[in-house]
Amino acid sequence: MAARSGVHTLGGRRLAAQVTGVAGERPGYRALAQGVRTLLLDGRIALHTRLPAERELAVALGISRATVTAAYDLLRESGYAISRRGAGTWTELPEGARLTSVRTPLAGEDVIDLAIAAPGALADELSAAYAAAADDLARHATTPGYHPYGLPELRAAIAERYTGRGLPTLPEQILVTSGAQQAMALTLTLLGRPGDRIAVENPSYANALTVIRQLGLRAAPVPVTEDGWDAELFGATLRQSAPRLAYLIPDFQNPTGRLMPREQRQRIIADARATGTWLVVDETIADIALDVATPPPFASLVAGRGAEQIVTVGSLSKGHWSGLRVSWVRAGTRLITELTAQRVTADMSGSVLDQLVALRLIAREPQILGRRLPLLRAQRDHLAAQLRREFPDWRWQTPQGGMCLWIDLGRPIAGPLTRAALRHGVRIEGGSRFGADPGTFEHRLRWPYTQPAEVADEAVRRIAAALDAGLDGADEEPGRPYWVA
Repeated sequence: MAARSGVHTLGGRRLAAQVTGVAGERPGYRALAQGVRTLLLDGRIALHTRLPAERELAVALGISRATVTAAYDLLRESGYAISRRGAGTWTELPEGARLTSVRTPLAGEDVIDLAIAAPGALADELSAAYAAAADDLARHATTPGYHPYGLPELRAAIAERYTGRGLPTLPEQILVTSGAQQAMALTLTLLGRPGDRIAVENPSYANALTVIRQLGLRAAPVPVTEDGWDAELFGATLRQSAPRLAYLIPDFQNPTGRLMPREQRQRIIADARATGTWLVVDETIADIALDVATPPPFASLVAGRGAEQIVTVGSLSKGHWSGLRVSWVRAGTRLITELTAQRVTADMSGSVLDQLVALRLIAREPQILGRRLPLLRAQRDHLAAQLRREFPDWRWQTPQGGMCLWIDLGRPIAGPLTRAALRHGVRIEGGSRFGADPGTFEHRLRWPYTQPAEVADEAVRRIAAALDAGLDGADEEPGRPYWVA
C-alpha cells in the first residue's frame, strides 16, 4: 500500500506529551510502539497522521534515536505505520481492520435494542398534544398543506425559543426539516463538495460520519478524549487542513457525553473565522442537561453577522419523541433559502399535523423536560450502579447530560462482544461505529441509559452471560449494516 499524505503532521513535543501518558516517562521501544498504537486506536492520533522524524521524537522524549527507530520498525511490522523513503512515516491500521456490524435482528426476536439512544415519549403529554393539534388542523385543511420552509407558526416558535436562550433569531432564519438527519444532509450537501475537507470530532455521531463519507467529504479527525476537546489541536487542524466545514457536537457530545467549555467554544469560533471554515453545530442533545444548566446556543457567542458562519441543527427528538420527526436548521436567511430550494427536490414539506404537535410540545417544554430529565438522571445512575457491580473492571466518566455512557472495556473486545451480545438478545454498538477512522475505538462500548430500570437490568444480565460464554466468533462473517441513533 502506498503511503498517503496525512491530514495532520504530529510534532515531536506533542507526541512525546501524549505517549508518556500511556507508556511511562522514558519508554523503551516496545512501550513506545504500544503507546502509539494505544493513541491511534483510542482516536487521539488520527489515521494517516505523519509521525515526527525519529531524531525529533528522540530529543523530545530524551531517549536514543535507536529506540525510536526500533519502535517505528515495530509499528511498521505490526501494520500500524507505513513509511516511504524520504517522505516520512504515517499511522496506519493493519490490513483487515475494518468496521464491522452485527446482523439485523429479525422481526419478533426478543432483542433489547441499545443501539438506539433515544427515550420513549411521555405518553400523556404526546396524546394531549395530538388531540389539541387535531383541533388546529381544521383551519389548515382547506389549504394545499405544503410548507417547504416549515409551518410559519412553528418557525416563529423555534425562533422565539432561540431568542429566549440568548440568540436573537427571526423566523426567516429557521428551516423546519423531517428529522435532524435530513437537516444535516441538506447542510453538508449544500456547503460541501466531494473532496472538500471537513474537521470532525473523533469519536462522533455515527450517522453524521456516514453522510460525510457518502458525500465524498474528506474527514480531518480531531480527538475528543476523557478530558474533552483540545482547542489548540482543533485550531491547528483548521490551519493545516483548511477544511471548508467542521462538524461539532459541543453539548453532551455523542457518544462521549462531554460538554465543551465556553472558552474552548470561543477559541474554535475565532479559529474558524480566521480560516473561513463553516461550523455545523449539532445541538440535538443540548436539552438533555442532567447535572448542569442547559448550555446557551453555540452561535450566541458570536456578535453580529459573524454568527452566519455557524449553522445550527436542533431537534425535538431527544427531549420529546424521535417518532415525531420534527427538527430544524438555524442559519442566515440566504442560506435558509438555498437549503429550502434543495429540500423541495426530494421532500416538498413535512407533515402539517406533526408540526402542529411540535408547536404544542414547545409551548409545554419546561413542564415536559421537568419530568423527562429527572427520569433520565435516575436511569443513568441506576445503570451505572448495575454496571459497576457486574463489570468492576470497566471504566467511564459520568456525563453531565446526554443519553449514553462511553465505556472503556479495558481491552479491544468491542466487536466480538457486540456479536456475542446479539446472540444473547442485546443489540449494542461498539466504539468503531463512532470512529472517524474504521477500526479504532475497539475497546469502547456506547451504552444508552434511555431504557427503564428493569430493561437495563435484563440487558446487563444478558451481556454478563455473553461474556461468561466466551467471545468466540470474533472472526465470523458480519451481517448487514444496521442503523444506529
